[in-house]
Amino acid sequence: MDHSARPRNVRPRLLLASATMLFVELALIRWTGANIVHLSYFSNFILLGSFLGIGLGFLIPAGRGQWLPRWAPVPLAVLVVLVREFPVQVRQTSGEVIYFTAVKTTGLPQWVTLPILFGLAALIMTAIGKMTADLFRQLPSLEAYRYDLLGSLCGSLSFAALSWLRAPSVVWGVLAAAALLVLGGRHHTVRYAVPLAVMVAALTLESMASGISWSPYYKIEVKRPTTGSRDYKISANGVPHQSIAPLKVLRRSDSPYEEPYRETPANPHRRVLVIGAGNGNDVAVALAHGARRVDAVEIDPRLREIGADLHPDRPYDDPRVHVHIDDGRAFLERTDARYDLVVLALPDSLTLVAGASNLRLESYLFTRQAFEAAHRHLAPGGAFAMYNYYRQNWLIDRYGSTLAGVFGHAPCITHYGGKKAAILVAGVTPGDQRCGSTWRPSGKVPAAATDDHPFPYLLHRTIPSLYLGVLGAILLVTMVSVRLTGVRIRRTLKYTDMFLLGAAFMLLETKNVIGFALYFGTTWLVNAVVFAGVMLAVLCGVEARRRMRRVNQPALQLLLFATLAVSWLVPTHLVLGLPFAARLAAAIALAFAPIFCANVIFSDRLAAAPDPTAAFGANLLGALTGGTLEYLALVTGYQALLLVVALLYAGACVAMRFTRRAPGSPGPVEQRTAEPTARP
Repeated sequence: MDHSARPRNVRPRLLLASATMLFVELALIRWTGANIVHLSYFSNFILLGSFLGIGLGFLIPAGRGQWLPRWAPVPLAVLVVLVREFPVQVRQTSGEVIYFTAVKTTGLPQWVTLPILFGLAALIMTAIGKMTADLFRQLPSLEAYRYDLLGSLCGSLSFAALSWLRAPSVVWGVLAAAALLVLGGRHHTVRYAVPLAVMVAALTLESMASGISWSPYYKIEVKRPTTGSRDYKISANGVPHQSIAPLKVLRRSDSPYEEPYRETPANPHRRVLVIGAGNGNDVAVALAHGARRVDAVEIDPRLREIGADLHPDRPYDDPRVHVHIDDGRAFLERTDARYDLVVLALPDSLTLVAGASNLRLESYLFTRQAFEAAHRHLAPGGAFAMYNYYRQNWLIDRYGSTLAGVFGHAPCITHYGGKKAAILVAGVTPGDQRCGSTWRPSGKVPAAATDDHPFPYLLHRTIPSLYLGVLGAILLVTMVSVRLTGVRIRRTLKYTDMFLLGAAFMLLETKNVIGFALYFGTTWLVNAVVFAGVMLAVLCGVEARRRMRRVNQPALQLLLFATLAVSWLVPTHLVLGLPFAARLAAAIALAFAPIFCANVIFSDRLAAAPDPTAAFGANLLGALTGGTLEYLALVTGYQALLLVVALLYAGACVAMRFTRRAPGSPGPVEQRTAEPTARP
């Protein structure tokens, strides 16, 4: 292609298209999870749908599928209107895994709901992916990849900034609409304007609704008390989550808030740590019992603000209260303080950590290592307490057994509101607790959750049948979609190595997200920093490859496997025990060194590809497959994912030896530019 004939604005348009692609993907995950009851437990399926769509957008040949960019905003508007006007729910009944919710669903079964949502998300992202791919083709492959990464980084940081500002959904919609209008150009202005206006109107109505606000994690709704009641009700993502009650209600004889104090009568309760402080109920009770200092840890700043504004006893105004907007486990690992009482106060998050298969925001609070950390922070004569409506006896037994193992004796247990709601209180010594009844197993006790297998709500080390069915359907839909879009399977086989590189990279990224969540907390900020760091590491790999005259593939592959081996051999507890600065340095080195090496290899292969967009599309479909392989962690734990990553990279290296030598392939340094109208 004659580079001088290329439109001058292709680079900024590619930057905008890539930013829009990632921004819309993140917005879809957040918005659908906030408006579809229980979808926040399945947000990874929207992510997989996005990978499918983007991959198809890149695989569709340049001369085909032009109707997709022409009608790009239509499926986006359909999804928003469908969810807003026809309430959709995902039923979450399962005997294999617990979902914390009190909502009785009335929607269609998940085998109907999830495919519809998956299909719409895939169609939306296929259209935007097609726009991006058509621009990608007009630049040398590594230069195009550079602008794609820069755009993705901009999209990710933009959405992170909106999360920090707690912007309502209409702001997301307006920004996405403006970007799509620019990408559509003048000849599509009317065709784009109508569906985008419908979408923005629907989001405006949502944002203007009474009592609605957004936090970095949830769409929050506050319902004012009815006549004769002083309790405010707080819903998160459509599910009842918390209630604000006055002290006279919180301190009734049947209240779970009082039980930790009743069962530790000799405890002075001078210094109290509340993890999951929320709207302030537990903080108010601690103050009422004479606490001289209360450290209130809450991950969601909006929930703390609601409590500060609406709680009748104003606990957050008390100078004895010190608020920490942080992840509870991260706070425990960082503080040197010791407490008379540590309370896990209903920390059930109702949502997953972004980019992780089944890790919830609070999962690392309920591992054996977390209970050991709490035990280390207890003063002599201190006690640890946790309570919730646990829903299953086996979950109560799991926690009771873990506490017994950590403290060396059985904890107190008090049931309230039925046998499946319980308060567990464990003193440093048996004499530091006074039990009405002591925990005894009700049956076979499941193994404790651990930092490597942080799934306390999963009964056995298995992939629940619900997940297996949906993941199988996703893979089937993927194969059918690839064929229906006119992509020749034989055309993509020569990019088997790129497919495997994508699958390995997705698993490696997930492992890094999980690692940073353990080391520094499951907060949205940590998550955003990790994703930005991954993109920067990838970008550094691309820039390093652009400056190399020649790549020694065997040496680079050896370095990749060496960095993976180091990540495998270094135990997480060793990193977790380091001071903050050393822990950060170790986490960065362990996480990003393999990513850098892998992406120099990937960039070298992309530069040699005769059809870079097809290679990139195969890589994205590999990422989708890697997203399904994430669920292996439910069986193996997260550290074992590194073995799967190594096997996938080994397969890619073997496949690369055949594909790079294929007839007609360019040399290792040449960067090809495909004609925009080229056929496969």
